[in-house]
Amino acid sequence: MKIILKNGTVIDPSQKLKEQKDILIEDGTIAKIEKNLSGDEYTKVIDVAGNYVVPGLIDMHCHIYPRFPVEPDGLPTIHPEAHMFQSGVTTAVDAGTCGVRDFIRFKEEIIDQSRLRILAFINIASGGMVNLESEQDIRQFTPQTAAAMAREFDSVVVGIKTAHYWVGKPFDDKHPAWESVDQTLEAGVRCNKMAMFDFQPNLPERTYEELIGGKMRPGDIHTHVYAQQFPILNDRGKVNRFMFEARERGIIFDLGHGAGSFWFRNAVPAYEQGFYPDTISTDLYLDNVAGPVINLLHIMSKYLCIGMPLEEIIYRVTKRPAELLRHEELGTLSIGSPADVTVLRMEHGNYGYADSGKARLKGDKRLECLMTIRAGEIVYDPMALSMPQWEEAPEIYGTSPGVIQL
Repeated sequence: MKIILKNGTVIDPSQKLKEQKDILIEDGTIAKIEKNLSGDEYTKVIDVAGNYVVPGLIDMHCHIYPRFPVEPDGLPTIHPEAHMFQSGVTTAVDAGTCGVRDFIRFKEEIIDQSRLRILAFINIASGGMVNLESEQDIRQFTPQTAAAMAREFDSVVVGIKTAHYWVGKPFDDKHPAWESVDQTLEAGVRCNKMAMFDFQPNLPERTYEELIGGKMRPGDIHTHVYAQQFPILNDRGKVNRFMFEARERGIIFDLGHGAGSFWFRNAVPAYEQGFYPDTISTDLYLDNVAGPVINLLHIMSKYLCIGMPLEEIIYRVTKRPAELLRHEELGTLSIGSPADVTVLRMEHGNYGYADSGKARLKGDKRLECLMTIRAGEIVYDPMALSMPQWEEAPEIYGTSPGVIQL
């Protein structure tokens, strides 16, 4: 199928483009970006005037496998297509839900079967978040095996993840302070991939400043950066200098909103003082889809109301994560790239947004997804923009699933 998206404002940070243009999609790729494109009888022309056309969004941090907890303490995760396409996401990164124990099943049953593009971090703990207890057992930290799995599935695995290790408890021989961090770093070195850290500082043995200032390598990611437990601000309300120093040495800061990891009290002053998230992501799983996360567009809308320009927001959910993931064919509308495209509308009104501490931010803007295209296929079209008016449709213009045509 050939599709032309006409009259939209194209925003593509990878090409430093913000201009009204048409886009031709053909054979699953971006074929042309020009003004006044026209198609033949085999082309579906869709007028998106007044809206923004952007690269398919990338959610850098969510949880997809398994669809429901299969073990008593397993994380309740989302359905990839049902929860992502409606917010314009065409690529989702599972942030360490699976360790080596479950990863092959995850790949075969979910990643390989989904229309959503799914990339993944492998959890350093063999049971991952499918078996959350495994993240506390250092015997289940498997740097050699995790690295081997990452190398074997190089096109899908983007790095190694550690999370939730030994929070608020005294350290001992079975639970050394830095064990999870150190084993994750070893696995990252072995497979030459980045590491992502979901971290709780336990002072004085395990400090946040030591993690981002000495432990992590340039290119590694700290997620949940605006959670209440991190000393983003000093006692005068200023961003601590070591935050900027970590960024200067190449540490990446991911938002990773989640049910308990984003506080306006940290995020707003930090943004106003120039300390912004490198990537905007959800940490979406089943327990937060009704709030405070909801979806990636909801988090993007929070940043609109905090004051971040739309082009900067789009950059942090397209080009920047694509670079970090080493998949620079994504997050772009350049000619020949995969036709992953999102059409967004900016709405104005009186809105409110919640953080993880149940505090409210007043806002006057929000983003809505009008269409999601994945690999040239329209996968989300709630306003029926791609469809003819029913009075003008052919006499037979489609069938319902399960209806037998006689």
